Amino acid sequence: MRASDSDRDRVADQLREAMAEGRLTAEEHAERLDAVYQAKTYAELAPIVRDLPATGGVGPPESAGPVVRDDLPPPHAGTPNIVAVFGGAERSGRWLVEPETNVVAVFGGIELDLRQAVLSRREVTINVVAIMGGVNVTVPPGVRVANSIAAILGGASVPPEDTVDPDAPVIRLTGFALFGGVSVQRRAAGDGKSAKLDHGGLHSEQRRIHREMHDEQRRIHREFREQQRELRRRHRGEGV
Repeated sequence: MRASDSDRDRVADQLREAMAEGRLTAEEHAERLDAVYQAKTYAELAPIVRDLPATGGVGPPESAGPVVRDDLPPPHAGTPNIVAVFGGAERSGRWLVEPETNVVAVFGGIELDLRQAVLSRREVTINVVAIMGGVNVTVPPGVRVANSIAAILGGASVPPEDTVDPDAPVIRLTGFALFGGVSVQRRAAGDGKSAKLDHGGLHSEQRRIHREMHDEQRRIHREFREQQRELRRRHRGEGV
């Protein structure tokens, strides 16, 4: 039997619920969602959710019920506040990403690996405050990253999008970087490479930031002194 648009939408809702419950990773959700909207028959839709609990059913009444997966452990839920002050912090593996996560790095470094993470919603927000520190975020393919971080004498680097799917999971970055940096990398789950912020690199980055701050302060001081000299010259000229 041919599948209708409403059938595909029901399966998409089932996938979203499965991802919110931790049954699918963001990468698995994106792959299955692509297959849903390319499917034309019930026979193509049914295998996509065969290993997931039913939320309304797919296909004719005689279709067999789904089998619940029990081979994946539930994601570990940690605090939504991740702080590193003169040190480092890391969140990786199969962890639950809350709707809003606050990340604060002050003279420190934070590593967030989202490749095996479970998003509590299709769109989650990571609010970053990086002051003379750095935050490195690793996301899997098929996840959109919306960057609205304000960089003040700092920087935020985000890779180009690799999907145009309007239903793809979204990681929204907000906050600011003051004499600090935020870097986002896109890597597959099986790729062990990750640009971690080691202590040596972090100390080098802090020294670079301190040098830039010192140079900027000297420049401002020189400009202030020049302005004062100019005011004194004008004052002497007006007095004459």
